[in-house]
Formats: sequence, C-alpha cells, structure tokens
Amino acid sequence: MALISVNDLATQLDDAQLVVCDVRFSLADHAQGRRDYDEAHLPGAVFVDLHTELAGTPGPNGEGGRHPLPTVEEFAALLGRLGIGPSNFVVAYDAAGGATASRLWWMLRSIGHGRVSVLDGGLPAWVAAGHPVTADRTDRPPATYPVPPGWTGVVDAEAVAEGVALGATVVDSRAAERFRGEVEPLDPRAGHIPGAIHRFHGDNVGADGTHLPLDQLAARFAGIGESPVVYCGSGVTACHNLLAMSLVGVSRARLYAGSWSDWSADPDRPVATGDA
Repeated sequence: MALISVNDLATQLDDAQLVVCDVRFSLADHAQGRRDYDEAHLPGAVFVDLHTELAGTPGPNGEGGRHPLPTVEEFAALLGRLGIGPSNFVVAYDAAGGATASRLWWMLRSIGHGRVSVLDGGLPAWVAAGHPVTADRTDRPPATYPVPPGWTGVVDAEAVAEGVALGATVVDSRAAERFRGEVEPLDPRAGHIPGAIHRFHGDNVGADGTHLPLDQLAARFAGIGESPVVYCGSGVTACHNLLAMSLVGVSRARLYAGSWSDWSADPDRPVATGDA
C-alpha cells in the first residue's frame, strides 16, 4: 500500500526489514531538512537529502530542470549506502503531507522496488499520536542494490508536447497562482504547459496533513484517464499527485521529471496563462 498510518508503523519499528527515511526538505533553505533531522526524527530513521541525493545535476542552461533524476547507477549506490536492499520495506516521511517523501516513494516504485510506503501525515501526525522521536543518528550497515535497467514511467518535454498535440491529459501539480502565471518565484517564465489541467498537490490532504478519504481523492482525479502526464515545478511534488492517483487506481500515470523548470527554460516552448 502506498500509505501507512502512524499507528501501523509504530507496531513495526522493530522489524529488521524496515528502513524509515526522513525526506524533509525546504526550497527556501536546502540545509533545513538535515538540521530538522538532527534535532528530532523517528527512531531508527535515516536522513535522505532530496536536493543532493534524490536529484542529479541540472544542465548548464536549465535542461532537465532544477531536480533532474539521478542516474539509476547513482540511485542504486545511494540505496546501498542507506542500507536498503531489494527486500527491505521502506517508509518515507516528511513534515509536508507527503509532498517530498513521495519523491522517494515514486523513485523506488519506478525501479520496481516491491515494498515502499509514505507515512500518512508524516512527522506531525507521528508526534500528535504520542509516538516518540529521538535525536540519535542511525547508521545502517551498507547493502547491495542491483542497478536497475532504467527509470520507468518517465517522459521528457518532447513526449509531453507530442502528447498534448494528441489530446493526452497533462496535470499541473503546482499552486494555482503559479499555474495561472500570476507569480513565478523560481523558474524562467510564468504560466503552464498549454492544455494542462490543474490539480494542486496540497489538496490531496486535509487540515491535519493526512490524505483525504479515497472517495474524495477519486473525485479529484475523475476523468483524467489511466495514463496522464503529471508535472510540477521540478518533478518533486508531482510525485505526491502520482501517489494519490495510485491510491484510486490511476495505474499508468507518468512523471515529466524536468517539469516546469525544464519546460520554461526553453524560450521556444509555448506557455499558457490563466485558468485554461
């Protein structure tokens, strides 16, 4: 299952096959996640740096976006350093409703890893339920992760453009004001991919940071088909929409990994503004 509750996780902390990953991250301060981990985290959790470990190096002119996928060789090496092998059960969490933890979830799913979940509600839900945290750092023994053949379920800008021309559903996961092109704090141009529809990833969760009931998630993604293309600013929070879609049976959704940061870096690619 793509989600695990805090109470279910609490009963499994002693499982030798479990690896808990802290994927907290701040766009405003890339070092904040590590500082937060050092202050307090789930017992036994290892820290994963989204900016440096779950992303590769952007191209010199913005090609690939701000958080391009690392190579599968780099990702397999990271998993090995974290003590994750193919048989481990991985649980990722953050403090943002799953917005960043879902990047690790998607990457593991993309390479065919069997057991991986996101902690529903993340650290806030864990603390609210009265479960313990610690400042003790965990160093797991290294493991060996076979290098997978490649990423699956990924498309590039050319495939997105071709899909739009053929009527494919393209889903923008960013906040509404960025979709409409009213503001753009990070990327070269404001707006969205022409033809895209808007589904803000943050609306997948309720006020308490846990995911909406399945019927409400199903209503959010009704009519998008089985294989939409999903993007955000840099390919991170789009994974949160991909997680939510997986919960309601949208089984072949694809990630535009470069996302808006890649699309908007090319001045020849068209841009739309407003609500449509």
